[in-house]
Amino acid sequence: MTQPPPRADFGRVTVFFGEKSGKYPDGNQVVVRGTDTHAAFDTPLVANHIGPDLDDAELVILGHVHEDHMAGLHRLPDAAVHVHELDLDAARSWEGLARHFGLSPDAEARMLEKALREFHYAPRPDAVGYRDGATWDLGGSRVRAIHMPGHTSGHCVLLVEPEGVAFIGDIDLSGFGPYYGDASSNLAEFRETLKRLPDIPARVWVTSHHRGVYTDRAAFLRAVAAFAEKIDERSDRLLELLREAPRTVDELVAIRLLYPLDYDAPWVQDVERRTIAQHLDELKAAGRVVVDERTERGERYALA
Repeated sequence: MTQPPPRADFGRVTVFFGEKSGKYPDGNQVVVRGTDTHAAFDTPLVANHIGPDLDDAELVILGHVHEDHMAGLHRLPDAAVHVHELDLDAARSWEGLARHFGLSPDAEARMLEKALREFHYAPRPDAVGYRDGATWDLGGSRVRAIHMPGHTSGHCVLLVEPEGVAFIGDIDLSGFGPYYGDASSNLAEFRETLKRLPDIPARVWVTSHHRGVYTDRAAFLRAVAAFAEKIDERSDRLLELLREAPRTVDELVAIRLLYPLDYDAPWVQDVERRTIAQHLDELKAAGRVVVDERTERGERYALA
């Protein structure tokens, strides 16, 4: 990116858009210039192309912790870094972030290499924790954290008042759908988060990735509904596969639920496994699938 990133302003709040509206590996950067404190929400790759509007920030509030949301922290060594207490260890060290991911040893090594090479990864052992409902008075604007877990255990929406701008982070409303494939992720919590999301008193909604900014509530609600439907579409896909034949988790992972077969990234196998297992647990609890047989390769699932 050679030109200054495009931006949108909402009072004291500015959104700097990453490549392709912040599509991974990039993201969208929110900064809030209060009369007392200059704050940034997360620091995606685009943070490295903003200049003083980012580099002068005295406070970074992380809505959650993943490598792509820490890609500009190296530019802010003196800024205070605040993160929800359930994601705090992931911000403080690689060991904490690795537990957060829950990757196999080989995938973990590849992921660290990727984080260092592509995301300027620098842990923040000085990070401090906050809880649901925490507020930051920036002078003229106030930020409120609303705990919205599922993507990670500590994922939060950051609401700027009185501007009514909600940074909804990786509830990104993308066509991919919700991501809940880490060790700290939770499908049931993500479902509940999506039910609660429309109740946040906002007029502008900003996603970390893909969509960027919504200013029309009706369009926002349609996007939330379509995003939530992806979860049930995945369950339906698993039921189709089990209708064809009983299968183990390994066999379902080989077919893939989330990623195309030619997509290669360090996390793919572990994320597919964890996502599929959560759906199977949910379907089993609903009485829609059963364990047909226990084999050396694990439990085999079939339609109830």
